[in-house]
Amino acid sequence: MERASAAVPTVTIADVEAARARLAGRVHVTPLVRATSLSRPGAPLFLKCENLQKVGAFKARGALNHLLLLDPARRAAGVTTYSSGNHGAALAWAARELCVAATIFVPDDIPAGKRAAIEGYGGTVVVAGHTSADRKRACEAAAAQHGYAIVPPFDDPWIVAGQGTCGLELLEQAPQVRRVLVPVGGGGLLGGVALAVKSVRPDVEVIGVEPEAAASMQAALAAGAPTPIAVGETIADGLKPVQVGALNHALAARHVARVVTVSDAAIRHAMRQLVERCKLVVEPSGAATVAAYLGEPADLASGTTVALLSGGNVDAARLVALLR
Repeated sequence: MERASAAVPTVTIADVEAARARLAGRVHVTPLVRATSLSRPGAPLFLKCENLQKVGAFKARGALNHLLLLDPARRAAGVTTYSSGNHGAALAWAARELCVAATIFVPDDIPAGKRAAIEGYGGTVVVAGHTSADRKRACEAAAAQHGYAIVPPFDDPWIVAGQGTCGLELLEQAPQVRRVLVPVGGGGLLGGVALAVKSVRPDVEVIGVEPEAAASMQAALAAGAPTPIAVGETIADGLKPVQVGALNHALAARHVARVVTVSDAAIRHAMRQLVERCKLVVEPSGAATVAAYLGEPADLASGTTVALLSGGNVDAARLVALLR
Protein backbone atom coordinates (compact mmCIF):
# COMPACT_ATOMS: atom_id res chain seq x y z
CA MET A 1 0.00 0.00 0.00
CA GLU A 2 1.46 3.30 -1.07
CA ARG A 3 2.03 5.98 1.60
CA ALA A 4 4.51 8.09 -0.34
CA SER A 5 4.53 11.86 -0.56
CA ALA A 6 2.09 11.92 -3.46
CA ALA A 7 -0.75 14.38 -3.00
CA VAL A 8 -3.29 11.56 -3.01
CA PRO A 9 -1.95 8.19 -1.79
CA THR A 10 -3.32 5.13 -3.49
CA VAL A 11 -5.25 2.18 -2.11
CA THR A 12 -6.12 -0.95 -4.10
CA ILE A 13 -8.38 -3.96 -3.80
CA ALA A 14 -5.28 -5.96 -2.82
CA ASP A 15 -4.91 -3.65 0.18
CA VAL A 16 -8.53 -4.27 1.18
CA GLU A 17 -8.07 -8.02 0.86
CA ALA A 18 -4.90 -7.87 2.96
CA ALA A 19 -6.73 -5.83 5.59
CA ARG A 20 -9.45 -8.46 5.74
CA ALA A 21 -6.89 -11.18 6.45
CA ARG A 22 -5.18 -8.94 9.03
CA LEU A 23 -8.43 -8.20 10.87
CA ALA A 24 -9.78 -11.77 10.78
CA GLY A 25 -10.80 -12.83 14.28
CA ARG A 26 -10.17 -9.32 15.65
CA VAL A 27 -13.37 -7.64 14.40
CA HIS A 28 -16.84 -9.05 13.80
CA VAL A 29 -18.21 -10.26 10.51
CA THR A 30 -21.41 -8.31 11.06
CA PRO A 31 -24.78 -9.79 10.10
CA LEU A 32 -26.76 -8.91 7.00
CA VAL A 33 -30.48 -9.02 7.76
CA ARG A 34 -33.47 -8.71 5.46
CA ALA A 35 -35.73 -5.80 6.42
CA THR A 36 -38.91 -7.45 5.20
CA SER A 37 -41.18 -4.96 6.95
CA LEU A 38 -39.50 -1.99 5.21
CA SER A 39 -39.02 -3.52 1.75
CA ARG A 40 -41.03 -2.51 -1.29
CA PRO A 41 -42.37 -5.15 -3.71
CA GLY A 42 -39.63 -6.13 -6.12
CA ALA A 43 -37.06 -4.03 -4.22
CA PRO A 44 -35.97 -5.95 -1.10
CA LEU A 45 -33.94 -4.09 1.50
CA PHE A 46 -31.11 -5.72 3.43
CA LEU A 47 -29.26 -4.12 6.33
CA LYS A 48 -25.51 -4.52 6.87
CA CYS A 49 -25.37 -4.17 10.64
CA GLU A 50 -22.15 -2.37 11.49
CA ASN A 51 -24.05 -1.03 14.49
CA LEU A 52 -23.25 -4.49 15.91
CA GLN A 53 -19.51 -4.17 15.18
CA LYS A 54 -16.83 -3.85 17.88
CA VAL A 55 -17.28 -0.43 19.57
CA GLY A 56 -20.69 -0.23 17.90
CA ALA A 57 -19.44 1.14 14.58
CA PHE A 58 -17.53 0.29 11.39
CA LYS A 59 -14.70 2.52 12.58
CA ALA A 60 -13.15 -0.41 14.45
CA ARG A 61 -12.04 -1.87 11.10
CA GLY A 62 -9.98 1.09 9.93
CA ALA A 63 -8.55 2.06 13.31
CA LEU A 64 -7.24 -1.42 14.08
CA ASN A 65 -5.91 -1.93 10.55
CA HIS A 66 -3.96 1.32 10.84
CA LEU A 67 -2.45 0.43 14.21
CA LEU A 68 -1.47 -3.05 13.07
CA LEU A 69 0.38 -1.56 10.09
CA LEU A 70 2.05 1.19 12.14
CA ASP A 71 5.71 0.69 13.05
CA PRO A 72 5.74 -0.77 16.61
CA ALA A 73 8.24 1.80 17.88
CA ARG A 74 6.16 4.62 16.45
CA ARG A 75 3.02 3.12 17.94
CA ALA A 76 4.61 2.75 21.39
CA ALA A 77 5.05 6.52 21.67
CA GLY A 78 1.25 6.86 21.78
CA VAL A 79 -1.40 7.57 19.18
CA THR A 80 -3.86 10.40 18.70
CA THR A 81 -6.74 11.48 16.50
CA TYR A 82 -9.51 14.04 16.04
CA SER A 83 -13.04 12.66 16.03
CA SER A 84 -16.70 13.44 16.56
CA GLY A 85 -16.97 10.19 18.50
CA ASN A 86 -16.94 6.80 16.78
CA HIS A 87 -13.42 6.93 15.34
CA GLY A 88 -12.17 8.16 18.69
CA ALA A 89 -13.79 5.23 20.47
CA ALA A 90 -12.46 2.84 17.83
CA LEU A 91 -8.91 4.15 18.21
CA ALA A 92 -9.13 4.01 22.00
CA TRP A 93 -10.30 0.39 21.75
CA ALA A 94 -7.64 -0.59 19.20
CA ALA A 95 -4.93 1.11 21.25
CA ARG A 96 -6.07 -0.80 24.34
CA GLU A 97 -5.92 -4.05 22.35
CA LEU A 98 -2.29 -3.30 21.48
CA CYS A 99 -1.39 -1.82 24.90
CA VAL A 100 -0.63 1.73 23.80
CA ALA A 101 -1.95 5.10 24.97
CA ALA A 102 -4.48 7.09 22.93
CA THR A 103 -5.41 10.78 23.13
CA ILE A 104 -8.63 11.80 21.37
CA PHE A 105 -9.52 15.38 20.39
CA VAL A 106 -13.30 15.82 20.25
CA PRO A 107 -15.80 18.62 19.51
CA ASP A 108 -17.52 20.56 22.25
CA ASP A 109 -20.88 19.05 21.27
CA ILE A 110 -19.80 15.41 21.37
CA PRO A 111 -22.70 13.22 22.57
CA ALA A 112 -22.22 12.13 26.18
CA GLY A 113 -22.44 8.47 25.27
CA LYS A 114 -19.66 8.72 22.70
CA ARG A 115 -17.38 10.54 25.15
CA ALA A 116 -18.10 7.90 27.78
CA ALA A 117 -17.22 5.18 25.26
CA ILE A 118 -13.82 6.75 24.47
CA GLU A 119 -13.01 7.05 28.14
CA GLY A 120 -14.35 3.58 28.83
CA TYR A 121 -11.84 2.11 26.37
CA GLY A 122 -9.04 3.97 28.14
CA GLY A 123 -8.66 6.95 25.81
CA THR A 124 -7.82 10.43 27.08
CA VAL A 125 -10.41 12.96 25.87
CA VAL A 126 -9.49 16.56 25.01
CA VAL A 127 -12.26 18.95 23.93
CA ALA A 128 -11.11 21.17 21.06
CA GLY A 129 -13.57 23.58 19.46
CA HIS A 130 -16.66 22.90 17.38
CA THR A 131 -15.50 21.87 13.89
CA SER A 132 -13.35 19.07 12.51
CA ALA A 133 -10.78 21.73 11.54
CA ASP A 134 -10.57 22.93 15.16
CA ARG A 135 -9.84 19.51 16.59
CA LYS A 136 -7.47 18.58 13.76
CA ARG A 137 -5.30 21.64 14.53
CA ALA A 138 -5.23 20.80 18.24
CA CYS A 139 -4.40 17.17 17.50
CA GLU A 140 -1.52 18.07 15.18
CA ALA A 141 -0.07 20.45 17.77
CA ALA A 142 -0.16 17.77 20.47
CA ALA A 143 1.40 15.20 18.13
CA ALA A 144 4.27 17.57 17.35
CA GLN A 145 4.80 18.30 21.03
CA HIS A 146 4.62 14.74 22.38
CA GLY A 147 5.64 12.58 19.44
CA TYR A 148 2.26 10.88 19.04
CA ALA A 149 1.41 9.09 15.81
CA ILE A 150 -1.71 10.62 14.25
CA VAL A 151 -4.33 8.12 13.08
CA PRO A 152 -6.57 10.12 10.71
CA PRO A 153 -10.32 9.50 10.94
CA PHE A 154 -10.93 9.01 7.23
CA ASP A 155 -8.40 10.38 4.71
CA ASP A 156 -5.79 7.65 4.94
CA PRO A 157 -5.14 4.53 2.82
CA TRP A 158 -4.77 2.21 5.81
CA ILE A 159 -8.07 3.48 7.24
CA VAL A 160 -9.83 3.21 3.88
CA ALA A 161 -8.57 -0.33 3.32
CA GLY A 162 -9.90 -1.37 6.72
CA GLN A 163 -13.32 0.15 6.05
CA GLY A 164 -13.41 -1.54 2.64
CA THR A 165 -13.49 -4.97 4.30
CA CYS A 166 -17.15 -4.30 5.03
CA GLY A 167 -17.78 -4.16 1.29
CA LEU A 168 -16.17 -7.54 0.70
CA GLU A 169 -18.33 -9.08 3.41
CA LEU A 170 -21.63 -7.75 2.15
CA LEU A 171 -20.96 -9.00 -1.39
CA GLU A 172 -20.53 -12.52 -0.04
CA GLN A 173 -23.60 -12.21 2.17
CA ALA A 174 -25.85 -10.77 -0.57
CA PRO A 175 -24.65 -12.03 -3.97
CA GLN A 176 -27.92 -10.81 -5.49
CA VAL A 177 -27.25 -7.18 -4.49
CA ARG A 178 -27.94 -4.51 -7.11
CA ARG A 179 -26.97 -1.40 -5.16
CA VAL A 180 -25.32 -0.42 -1.88
CA LEU A 181 -26.20 2.71 0.13
CA VAL A 182 -23.31 4.09 2.21
CA PRO A 183 -23.37 7.04 4.64
CA VAL A 184 -20.83 9.79 3.94
CA GLY A 185 -18.97 11.88 6.47
CA GLY A 186 -15.32 12.28 5.57
CA GLY A 187 -15.76 9.60 2.93
CA GLY A 188 -13.52 6.83 4.24
CA LEU A 189 -16.32 4.26 4.45
CA LEU A 190 -17.75 5.27 1.08
CA GLY A 191 -14.33 5.18 -0.57
CA GLY A 192 -13.36 1.82 0.88
CA VAL A 193 -16.70 0.13 0.25
CA ALA A 194 -16.98 1.55 -3.26
CA LEU A 195 -13.47 0.37 -4.12
CA ALA A 196 -14.18 -3.14 -2.78
CA VAL A 197 -17.61 -3.48 -4.36
CA LYS A 198 -16.75 -2.13 -7.81
CA SER A 199 -13.50 -4.09 -7.98
CA VAL A 200 -15.28 -7.39 -7.36
CA ARG A 201 -18.71 -6.61 -8.84
CA PRO A 202 -18.60 -3.79 -11.41
CA ASP A 203 -22.34 -4.27 -12.02
CA VAL A 204 -23.29 -3.19 -8.49
CA GLU A 205 -24.20 0.48 -8.00
CA VAL A 206 -22.75 2.34 -5.01
CA ILE A 207 -24.64 5.41 -3.75
CA GLY A 208 -23.46 7.79 -1.04
CA VAL A 209 -25.89 9.36 1.45
CA GLU A 210 -25.29 12.70 3.21
CA PRO A 211 -27.35 15.00 5.46
CA GLU A 212 -28.84 17.98 3.64
CA ALA A 213 -26.98 20.31 6.01
CA ALA A 214 -23.58 18.71 5.41
CA ALA A 215 -23.31 17.66 1.77
CA SER A 216 -19.52 17.84 1.56
CA MET A 217 -19.09 14.96 -0.92
CA GLN A 218 -21.67 16.42 -3.26
CA ALA A 219 -19.77 19.71 -3.12
CA ALA A 220 -16.46 17.96 -3.81
CA LEU A 221 -17.82 16.01 -6.78
CA ALA A 222 -19.38 19.15 -8.24
CA ALA A 223 -16.13 21.11 -7.83
CA GLY A 224 -13.86 18.30 -8.98
CA ALA A 225 -11.87 18.45 -5.74
CA PRO A 226 -12.47 18.49 -1.96
CA THR A 227 -13.80 21.89 -0.99
CA PRO A 228 -14.73 23.30 2.43
CA ILE A 229 -18.43 23.86 3.06
CA ALA A 230 -20.44 25.70 5.70
CA VAL A 231 -21.91 22.85 7.73
CA GLY A 232 -25.39 23.43 9.13
CA GLU A 233 -27.01 21.77 12.11
CA THR A 234 -27.85 18.09 11.75
CA ILE A 235 -28.64 15.25 14.12
CA ALA A 236 -26.18 13.07 12.14
CA ASP A 237 -23.14 14.18 14.16
CA GLY A 238 -20.86 11.64 12.49
CA LEU A 239 -21.59 12.96 8.98
CA LYS A 240 -20.58 16.60 9.18
CA PRO A 241 -16.89 17.21 8.39
CA VAL A 242 -16.37 20.55 6.68
CA GLN A 243 -14.46 18.80 3.88
CA VAL A 244 -14.14 15.23 2.60
CA GLY A 245 -10.75 13.59 2.25
CA ALA A 246 -8.80 13.88 -0.99
CA LEU A 247 -8.27 10.12 -1.27
CA ASN A 248 -11.93 9.47 -0.57
CA HIS A 249 -13.05 12.03 -3.13
CA ALA A 250 -10.83 10.40 -5.75
CA LEU A 251 -12.31 6.96 -4.98
CA ALA A 252 -15.86 8.33 -5.04
CA ALA A 253 -15.30 10.13 -8.34
CA ARG A 254 -14.12 6.84 -9.84
CA HIS A 255 -16.50 4.33 -8.28
CA VAL A 256 -19.65 6.01 -6.90
CA ALA A 257 -22.74 6.36 -9.08
CA ARG A 258 -24.10 9.38 -7.22
CA VAL A 259 -24.55 10.98 -3.80
CA VAL A 260 -27.98 11.84 -2.42
CA THR A 261 -29.02 13.89 0.60
CA VAL A 262 -31.60 13.26 3.32
CA SER A 263 -33.27 15.57 5.82
CA ASP A 264 -33.09 15.25 9.60
CA ALA A 265 -36.83 14.49 9.58
CA ALA A 266 -36.22 11.58 7.21
CA ILE A 267 -33.40 10.30 9.41
CA ARG A 268 -35.64 10.43 12.51
CA HIS A 269 -38.32 8.51 10.63
CA ALA A 270 -35.79 5.89 9.56
CA MET A 271 -34.52 5.51 13.13
CA ARG A 272 -38.07 4.95 14.34
CA GLN A 273 -38.71 2.35 11.65
CA LEU A 274 -35.50 0.53 12.52
CA VAL A 275 -36.39 0.44 16.22
CA GLU A 276 -40.06 -0.41 15.91
CA ARG A 277 -40.07 -2.72 12.90
CA CYS A 278 -36.55 -4.17 12.75
CA LYS A 279 -35.68 -4.06 16.48
CA LEU A 280 -32.36 -2.35 15.74
CA VAL A 281 -30.89 0.63 17.58
CA VAL A 282 -29.05 2.78 15.02
CA GLU A 283 -27.57 6.24 15.49
CA PRO A 284 -28.67 9.06 13.16
CA SER A 285 -25.57 8.79 10.97
CA GLY A 286 -26.18 5.09 10.47
CA ALA A 287 -29.89 5.49 9.73
CA ALA A 288 -29.26 7.94 6.88
CA THR A 289 -29.04 5.10 4.35
CA VAL A 290 -32.44 3.72 5.33
CA ALA A 291 -33.83 7.26 5.11
CA ALA A 292 -32.57 7.38 1.52
CA TYR A 293 -34.17 4.03 0.67
CA LEU A 294 -37.52 5.04 2.17
CA GLY A 295 -37.45 8.43 0.45
CA GLU A 296 -36.29 7.44 -3.05
CA PRO A 297 -38.94 5.02 -4.37
CA ALA A 298 -38.40 5.92 -8.03
CA ASP A 299 -34.61 5.58 -7.99
CA LEU A 300 -34.58 2.40 -5.89
CA ALA A 301 -37.66 0.76 -7.36
CA SER A 302 -36.25 -2.63 -8.33
CA GLY A 303 -33.58 -5.10 -7.33
CA THR A 304 -31.91 -5.74 -3.98
CA THR A 305 -30.60 -2.77 -1.99
CA VAL A 306 -28.15 -3.12 0.90
CA ALA A 307 -28.22 -0.19 3.33
CA LEU A 308 -25.09 0.04 5.44
CA LEU A 309 -25.91 0.88 9.07
CA SER A 310 -22.62 2.48 10.05
CA GLY A 311 -23.11 2.67 13.82
CA GLY A 312 -25.41 2.30 16.78
CA ASN A 313 -23.85 4.60 19.36
CA VAL A 314 -26.73 6.69 20.61
CA ASP A 315 -27.42 6.91 24.32
CA ALA A 316 -30.87 6.09 25.66
CA ALA A 317 -31.89 9.64 26.57
CA ARG A 318 -30.96 11.00 23.15
CA LEU A 319 -32.63 8.10 21.40
CA VAL A 320 -35.88 8.83 23.21
CA ALA A 321 -35.62 12.53 22.39
CA LEU A 322 -34.93 11.85 18.70
CA LEU A 323 -37.84 9.43 18.38
CA ARG A 324 -40.34 11.50 20.38
